[in-house]
This record gives sequence, structure tokens and C-alpha cells, in this order.
Amino acid sequence: MNHFEKILNNCKQATLLIEKKQIKKLSFREAIELRIHLAGCSMCKLYNKQSHVINTMVHQLFHDSMQSSAPTLDDDFKKELQERIEEELNKN
Repeated sequence: MNHFEKILNNCKQATLLIEKKQIKKLSFREAIELRIHLAGCSMCKLYNKQSHVINTMVHQLFHDSMQSSAPTLDDDFKKELQERIEEELNKN
């Protein structure tokens, strides 16, 4: 089996490259190998699309959760906590 056939028939390597591409830039060789594989494999092409959508959704979800207001204490709780601290300090 020549190198070209190995690229076309190696879905495991293709999925690894698809996931690696989500994290960092592929080398020139890896990018070419992935493009060749995706040109001939409809299952990996679908996996690539799904992986991209999932990754985008996770990043958006994480970004949205970081943008929402940070957890805050309500004023009543703060006041009660301050009073308890002062009581403890006055005991000594």
C-alpha cells in the first residue's frame, strides 16, 4: 500500500488531525494529508463539520458564562457577615 492509499484509508489519523486543527495550526504536510483524506471520505467530512460546530458551541458557552455577571453577594448577606465579623473581633 503506497502512502497515498494510507492517507485515504486512515480515518483514525484524519480524526486526530481534525481535533488537532481545532487547537493549533497543522503542519503543511498534515494539512495536505487531511485535505486529501476529506476529499475521499464522506464520514470524516461529516465528522469535521460536526467537530467544528461542537467546538464553536463549547467556546461560545464558555465565553458566555465568563461574560455573565460574576457571582455577587446580596446586601443583606454582606451586612450579616460584617456584623458577625465585628462580633468575633470584639470578643477578643
